[in-house]
Amino acid sequence: MAAAIGVRSDYTSADLRQFARRSGDANQVRRLLAVALILDGRSRSEAARFAGVTLQIVRDWVLRFNEGGPDGLATRKAPGRASILNDEQRARLAEIVETGPIPAAHGVVRWRLCDLAQWIWDEFELSVTRHTLGRELRAMGYRKLTARPRHRGQKSDDIADFKKGSPPVWRKSSGGSREERR
Repeated sequence: MAAAIGVRSDYTSADLRQFARRSGDANQVRRLLAVALILDGRSRSEAARFAGVTLQIVRDWVLRFNEGGPDGLATRKAPGRASILNDEQRARLAEIVETGPIPAAHGVVRWRLCDLAQWIWDEFELSVTRHTLGRELRAMGYRKLTARPRHRGQKSDDIADFKKGSPPVWRKSSGGSREERR
């Protein structure tokens, strides 16, 4: 059986309990208290039982504590999946979005997500879903905007002719007041 990994000794168990009192992260508190038990001389099995985890997880916490101190035991955000497009491909995508489609070359008069996904497939041979492409474009600072359609035969003078006027100013009703009607 291998020897246990040593815990850094620049913090005492009282220091870790003090950090745990000040922390607002419940999972960090649990990790700090488990490491404090180890520093008190308790076994790692007891620390694991106290925290409700396995020995392997306690070992990982000790490694994180040795590397980053009490802040190393804070809950971290998962990095997530890496982006499908690299920086050069993103720059080309931004360029094509800014210039807009050429109807004769691209076969569309405005870019939709499915059209851009097809362009990415044709250009880079990468399969990207519309949802992923939408997130990618949003991260690049683009928003999905659609102009309000305008009929080709619409004249600006016609708009004024068909616009509804404001309702007339309030006037007294001819029925009299409530008290008179009673």
